[in-house]
Amino acid sequence: LCLPDDAARAAVVGNPAARFIDASTAHRIDPSWCYGFPELDPAQRTKIASAARVANPGCYPTGFLAAIRPLIDAGLLSPDALVSIQAVSGYSGGGRQLIERYQARAEASPDNLWYARPYALSLQHKHLPEMARYSGLHRAPIFLPLVGHFHQGMLVSVPVHRAQWLQPVTPEDIHELLGARYEDEACIRVHPPGGQAELDQGFLDPRGANGTNRIDLFVFGHADQMLLVARLDNLGKGAAGAAVQNLNLMLQVRELDGLVMENPDKAEAG
Repeated sequence: LCLPDDAARAAVVGNPAARFIDASTAHRIDPSWCYGFPELDPAQRTKIASAARVANPGCYPTGFLAAIRPLIDAGLLSPDALVSIQAVSGYSGGGRQLIERYQARAEASPDNLWYARPYALSLQHKHLPEMARYSGLHRAPIFLPLVGHFHQGMLVSVPVHRAQWLQPVTPEDIHELLGARYEDEACIRVHPPGGQAELDQGFLDPRGANGTNRIDLFVFGHADQMLLVARLDNLGKGAAGAAVQNLNLMLQVRELDGLVMENPDKAEAG
């Protein structure tokens, strides 16, 4: 289902024998639906494979959960932690109408683009409930999303101050933990601390995972202040790619069939 929330709910009614993957937000925290993030924990992939109702995750929560859930599971962050998120996404994440607005702006005012604009300033973004539910946090994080004037790609950033850790840790410790957690996950790549190989004179490109079903995880900073960053394609692992991955699991075929793990210029299908 690729429908508005109300239409997605209506589509399910009267179809008890059908199996669904819903890309809307309608069913993401519904306990009768399975959350479609296979990498969430070791049991999630099996749950998706046998589920009749799978809710595709949001793009922002996908990046946030990949970065934060292992830290809570490992007891390094408390479920009571006060967490904040800043994220930037390409304008395709806003759907057809926003795409048309940004494309029209580029044609009409090419020298005055909407380079980075924060939104959801009421701090009530529709992704917050699933972020809290599946991260294990007792409180929803503060979430500030921004739209950039590029078509697709995103960065999801979570700062962590030294006082938030339940025990002293370094960026190397966090890298080791994330690396062990995702060692066998084809769709998640954990980069060395500092991510130097992916930086362009200190800048991190939000489009670096475009055209793939991959999440790149980075740990920046030092023992006093760290920044966890997830990079993904909001139309790939953040949307259609995730749906294909879930579909493959539900059909019990090869999980990565039809998906790409590398950038298009050097990609091979999974």
